[in-house]
Amino acid sequence: CGQQGTEVKTRTSWNAPIVWELTLHPDLYDRRHQEAKTTVALTVFPVGRFASLTCFLEYPPVTFYVFTDQPEKVPNITLAPLRHLKVIKVERYSRRQDISIMRMKTISEIIEKSSVTTSLMGASALGESVAVLHVYYCKLPKTQFTYDRNPKAYMTEGDYYYYAAVFGGSCDKVKALVDYCYLSTMEDKLNNVEALWHDESHFNKFFRLNRPNDLDQTPECWAVNKHKP
Repeated sequence: CGQQGTEVKTRTSWNAPIVWELTLHPDLYDRRHQEAKTTVALTVFPVGRFASLTCFLEYPPVTFYVFTDQPEKVPNITLAPLRHLKVIKVERYSRRQDISIMRMKTISEIIEKSSVTTSLMGASALGESVAVLHVYYCKLPKTQFTYDRNPKAYMTEGDYYYYAAVFGGSCDKVKALVDYCYLSTMEDKLNNVEALWHDESHFNKFFRLNRPNDLDQTPECWAVNKHKP
């Protein structure tokens, strides 16, 4: 990502692995987390018209935290073994960006891993600090990345452009990320400033200052109207 041509990088300049569909070995990841007895908390935010499927991994115990403005519409389903579901009602906001921003505060409050998926999410997302490469910018030069260039919120050129809807990591790493995004957004509001892509702008700045340990670009993150990179 962030380059033209057909070359596919599997390592960043700081030696973090980049996981692509063809380089993904899910059995190895599953085995590692099985041996480590990993427990997963997954948060999904189907608020308004924004919905998420809950296909996730095969082995680790998973608790699904579903934050929704319509809890009565969450079906009573039978979950597989080691799967638990907790439905929590949240306020509905009129603007999509406000929904996205407030999820950062909510995630911070439960201090757990978060991701919103459109398909099966692999165990590759369970690293110490995991960011997902944004599919729309995979073959574009950095000059076309939509970093916020407002003089009041300017950030230096980053390494990649990351997709804020899906991320993962250990509890302390995720809490640091969501706290940064939420508090930065609240500071913007006090200064009557709104970042170009709202929490995603702060999200990218965080990973510029705190580079992720793992980068992911696997099928669950592709938009339905976007061809595979």
